[in-house]
Amino acid sequence: MEFDYIIVGAGSAGCVLADRLSACGRYQVLLLEAGGSDKRFFVQMPIGYGKTYYQKAVNWMYTAEPSAGTQDRKSYWPRGKVLGGSSSINAMVFVRGNKQDYDDWAAAGNPGWAYDDVLPYFKRMESWQGGENPYRGGHGPLIVSNVADQLHPLCDNFIAAGQEMGLEFNPDMNAGRQEGVGFYQLTTHKGQRMSAARAYLWSARSRSNLQVIKRAQVTRLLLADKQIIGVEFSHRGKVRQAHAKREVVLSAGSINTPQILQHSGIGPEQVLSAAGVSLQHQSPAVGQNLQDHLGMDYLYTSLIPTLNEQLRPWYGKFWQGLVYLLTRQGPLSLSVNQAGGFVKTRADLTYPNIQLYLSPVSYTRAPVGKRPLMNPDPFPAFLLGLSNCRPKSRGQVTIASNDPLQAPTIEPNYLSHDDDVQDLLEGVKLLRKMALMPSLQQVIGKEIRPGPECQTDAQLIADIRGYAWTVFHPTSTCRMGPDPATSVVDHKLKVHGLKGLRIADASIFPQLICGNTNAACTMVGEKAADMILSDGEAIQ
Repeated sequence: MEFDYIIVGAGSAGCVLADRLSACGRYQVLLLEAGGSDKRFFVQMPIGYGKTYYQKAVNWMYTAEPSAGTQDRKSYWPRGKVLGGSSSINAMVFVRGNKQDYDDWAAAGNPGWAYDDVLPYFKRMESWQGGENPYRGGHGPLIVSNVADQLHPLCDNFIAAGQEMGLEFNPDMNAGRQEGVGFYQLTTHKGQRMSAARAYLWSARSRSNLQVIKRAQVTRLLLADKQIIGVEFSHRGKVRQAHAKREVVLSAGSINTPQILQHSGIGPEQVLSAAGVSLQHQSPAVGQNLQDHLGMDYLYTSLIPTLNEQLRPWYGKFWQGLVYLLTRQGPLSLSVNQAGGFVKTRADLTYPNIQLYLSPVSYTRAPVGKRPLMNPDPFPAFLLGLSNCRPKSRGQVTIASNDPLQAPTIEPNYLSHDDDVQDLLEGVKLLRKMALMPSLQQVIGKEIRPGPECQTDAQLIADIRGYAWTVFHPTSTCRMGPDPATSVVDHKLKVHGLKGLRIADASIFPQLICGNTNAACTMVGEKAADMILSDGEAIQ
């Protein structure tokens, strides 16, 4: 098989690339996805991510290694293994990130990646329900919904409490200013998930010049004289190859992209040697610089009904299921992350260091980090949550053997930097302060996690180390930068020292952004497509 372009991974960026590269009709494009179809009920129903969270059919279901900073706890890392990738199993919160995130990317030696450079791509990719304006797009394939009128009344209490403690209400955290509290926007449309597959791939698949092969796990890249000429992949029990006349684009995500590179002999020599893989191209940063957001929850009993009463009893499940099937409305059409915001816990900061969440539901009986969305507590309660925005701890992803089908070793190295501990400590203190504001006091019964006995800094830090969990935003394992010793791709997403290979996914982020990562991954796909097509035209 021979194609102009081969895209590895049908996730948030890969679906964009498949659409944009095939749209002109001049190029033959192959999209390889290790998972299967996204046309599944629990993928398309928004709150179905509680089911797909542990569904092997659509999920890699990785387990990360213990981190000393989190009391040697392992952590569960769901990643999408399905058309749409993690955009098919995520919580659908649409956050672009902070303006300074991208300005810092550019300042690190990546021209073309400042906020003013990427804003046109954010606009091009979306149809914002509020309509086009200088910051928002109105005609893109990805529909972003304002669901404020459908959210739980506790969201209003949360926002009012934020204002009572001096935080501004922000009607659109994806416009000119990120800071403040407000309602989260969702990648949903008419009560269904708006994944990258639905937005970009469903219509593109009808094109004769785009071939999509599902359940095709790429095991290595084909390399000849520092030129990537194709890929080898496992499909239906057979090993197959496909060749690229122009380029291969890796969009397999922050775990699988470095895994594929390392199994191809591209990476740090010591990692490859330990795994029994012969070195083909020394690239020391492949799999390094792993970054992830860590989250904390404080739980409160509620004096008003929450989603617990609607979703816990069998008759509640039945009724809400019926409402959803008949109207595509109700809590099953939403995320449980409904309101939130971005705040600075110190006056000297130039960007937010904490992201806030309000979820009108609780799971005191669930193991840490697990989300049984349709089986919450049997009493009214809700959670106030947070995550850090710019963690300084760094981990790595490395292959464990020369078997390309074996899961790689994920070492998050959480809370190995003292600044991350300080951010979370200041964050939980802010949550407690917020809970004391009149608008929340009038609906709070009592704090049930961690509880009033947890008061001193030492106790709060011990709770953080014993409880903090991933919010599923791994990035930067093939980060972008000018120095081949510390980065993997240049500002055009070309792999340093190799021809015919680019990377376009969250692994190229030079630094983790302030907020959820899905929107930024989609933007990367849009910008990568432009650069690839521009280079393609130049060599016609």
